[in-house]
Amino acid sequence: MRKYIYIFKSEFMSSLQYVSNVFINYIGYFIMMFMFWNLWKYMYQDEANLINGYTMNQMVWYVAMTEILWYGLGGRKLCRRITDDVRSGNITYNLNKPYSYVSYIIFSHLGEILIRTILYTVLSLTLFNSILGEFPIGNIYEALGVFITAFLAIVISILIITSIGLISFFMEDASPIYWIYSKIILVLGTLFPVEFFPMFLQKVFKFVPAYVVSYGPAKLFVDFSIDKFVEIIIVQLCYLLVSLLVANLIYKKGVKKLNVNGG
Repeated sequence: MRKYIYIFKSEFMSSLQYVSNVFINYIGYFIMMFMFWNLWKYMYQDEANLINGYTMNQMVWYVAMTEILWYGLGGRKLCRRITDDVRSGNITYNLNKPYSYVSYIIFSHLGEILIRTILYTVLSLTLFNSILGEFPIGNIYEALGVFITAFLAIVISILIITSIGLISFFMEDASPIYWIYSKIILVLGTLFPVEFFPMFLQKVFKFVPAYVVSYGPAKLFVDFSIDKFVEIIIVQLCYLLVSLLVANLIYKKGVKKLNVNGG
């Protein structure tokens, strides 16, 4: 475990050199959120009205939370990094290292995105709390519940994107698959909560990754309940186990393919 902590610390210290880039990238996040804020203001003629169980403030907070998770994750960069490792052959240098490549990716990427996620969270919470004047979290226990589900969401996202990147073992470029995945997350979990879809689809969406990587933490942030927390944690733990197994399986199959082909 010490080696993974060292990997995490190394990436974290390296990311501190590029803090200024985080503030520059935040401008794009702010512009996007400003557009959505005005969109919801137009849809909610009366801010006290409910649309599918959400007030206007809750919708703004929901989108803000999902975008923090998505912008902070840096999924496209992660997928490109793994794809480049496979295509260039750099991944072979990890075969004889005393650690798992999948675990290495998890800890190194967590170290890389930690400062970015923290800054996005602090800036966004401060900004929207001053604009909306209504903070949805009521106590420390709710905050802890949201933090746990948000952390699990990030780890699950890293594992899913790692699996997508490792598909480069078997096809030339996994970028199209990542593009499809990102659009599914955007539509089904980021821009609109599950409750905005027809009832017969809501049950299906519980089996879609967006339910645990974006909807779950954001839903708890704007409308926390113990029952919902337990439900989301159970689904997240199932996703965590399955995604970890899949990522390691694809990696082992890819390495076997390299060995067979003399790579």
